[in-house]
Amino acid sequence: MNFKRYTMYKHAIEKYLARHDRHAIRLKAVLFDMDGVLFDSMPNHARAWHEAMLRYGMHLSPEEAYMHEGRTGAATINIVSRRERGNDATPQEIEEIYRTKTEIFNSYPQAERMPGSWELIRQLKADGITIMLVTGSGQTSLLDRLNRNFPDTFAPERMVTAYDVRHGKPDPEPYLMALKKGGLQPDEAIVVENAPMGVQAGVAAGIFTVAVNTGPLPDHALLDEGANLLFPSMTALSEQWETLHSCFGRTQR
Repeated sequence: MNFKRYTMYKHAIEKYLARHDRHAIRLKAVLFDMDGVLFDSMPNHARAWHEAMLRYGMHLSPEEAYMHEGRTGAATINIVSRRERGNDATPQEIEEIYRTKTEIFNSYPQAERMPGSWELIRQLKADGITIMLVTGSGQTSLLDRLNRNFPDTFAPERMVTAYDVRHGKPDPEPYLMALKKGGLQPDEAIVVENAPMGVQAGVAAGIFTVAVNTGPLPDHALLDEGANLLFPSMTALSEQWETLHSCFGRTQR
């Protein structure tokens, strides 16, 4: 075990416990974001948003799309519409723009599983930890795709999608809904996120939030939103999982 990392992880957990006046994290579940965490799909999403907005006379750069990752499609469209047109898009426009974005995204080669994600999930299964999904996506083929890439892992009762909430990330509702579905308290789960909006949502829900920087954003974009720990990749998190897991339950205040 790397003592330096062990000490760093314990310190991060102690800070979280002190901030929330809790005694320990009794880990029962890991709540995963999907795009950029389980699948290396954000480059395709960013390009699709950029191309779709151009078709409707608006500009959303691929780089900015990363900053909006985790929001619902409607929220992203309205942010751009207000900036460029001074008003929200109509419901019909939202439907058309999001359909166009989805069609463009689906025309690209399907994104591969994020390196390290399956390795981590297999460790969680071996540890008896519940695995849940919390995504802003509303893709109808979501469950089939997850089951192909992560066999016997995800079930509808352990998933929160765009159809389950009124307010997407950065609102805490998606993660609060996951806690409710899982019968969990905030100190019985951790969040794994790669996007600033997702980190903000996990932190606002009062859950220990692990950020993985799998995209082009600087580390501070995730740390500034309150991430309790930061890893450079899912592979790094998988490789350090045993050390991190050993800290939960042992670190108390």
